[in-house]
Amino acid sequence: MKKAIVYINQFFAGIGGEDKADYKPEIRNELVGPASAFNSMLDAEVTHTIICGDNYIGSNPEEATEEILGFLAGLDFDLFVAGPAFQAGRYGVACGRICKAVKEKFGAKVITSMHPENPGVEMYRKDMVIFKGGKSAREMKEDVKAISNYANKYLNGEELGSAAEEGYFSQGIRNQYFNPEMKPAAQRGVEMLIKKLNGEEFVTELPIPVKDVIEPAEPIKDLKHAKIALMTTGGIVPVDNPDRIQSASATRWGKYDVTGMDRLKSGEFKTIHAGFDPAAANADPNVIMPIDVLRDMEGKVYGELHKYFYSTVGTGTTQAEAERMSSEILKELQEANVDGVIMTST
Repeated sequence: MKKAIVYINQFFAGIGGEDKADYKPEIRNELVGPASAFNSMLDAEVTHTIICGDNYIGSNPEEATEEILGFLAGLDFDLFVAGPAFQAGRYGVACGRICKAVKEKFGAKVITSMHPENPGVEMYRKDMVIFKGGKSAREMKEDVKAISNYANKYLNGEELGSAAEEGYFSQGIRNQYFNPEMKPAAQRGVEMLIKKLNGEEFVTELPIPVKDVIEPAEPIKDLKHAKIALMTTGGIVPVDNPDRIQSASATRWGKYDVTGMDRLKSGEFKTIHAGFDPAAANADPNVIMPIDVLRDMEGKVYGELHKYFYSTVGTGTTQAEAERMSSEILKELQEANVDGVIMTST
């Protein structure tokens, strides 16, 4: 019988959340978390589960990768599956990194799954099959099923369809294909052109990737007299969170007056971000929103600090919501004649 190995993070292993995100890599010869679901759907036996904390691999990428590859040395497996990672950015990047390393080291078939807005998609889509997954663990069953259906075709030597047919992100690979029943290219092209001229829907046979290119802003000409504003996706807010900004998948932002403040005080400000351990930020909010440092530089390196700082939460927040919120904040910054913005994250 074919064999498979599954990689998951500390949360889906049931070890803990952000407080256990520094969990070091380990391998278990048992089914843990999603490995059980894969074992029930795959035409293969899941023999081992590999677990690693998202922070650990993020902070020690080479060390963690080598340790995990060491676990796999000498093991017999036909398939390596990571995730599903949903919209969790650090988890997605970790899944992509490990899958790529396993593919390069052992030549194994690797598969993972991520939400379209997971940063791991753009980083690793050309290196492996990444299925278009759900936003959260609520879609776990569907994501595991999608991976398993494709994996079973591979394991059984069946013909694999295109990215569009199977449901994974395009890898930019074009295969020559002859279909004797297909209309000649000239006829297909004319038919598409007629549909376009008539405003009807049509599907191109040669999709061109469209990149969202952001032009860099012009440098500040006179920093000594510039007004600088601070923004963060680190969720720093007054302790009562007056704007009720969500701890994940945010749709709200807030602005907070720091007139007369030399620093943000613990007990008055905190983070409501659900994507990292809040202990350090709650003890000293300035580690994310550095009012203290900017006050020291005010009048020396730059002109003045804008009276408000702007805050929201980045984890799970969609690109569409981020664009909307940034447009709203930008309007205020322009009205206040702000010359530059320092954006902090976590």
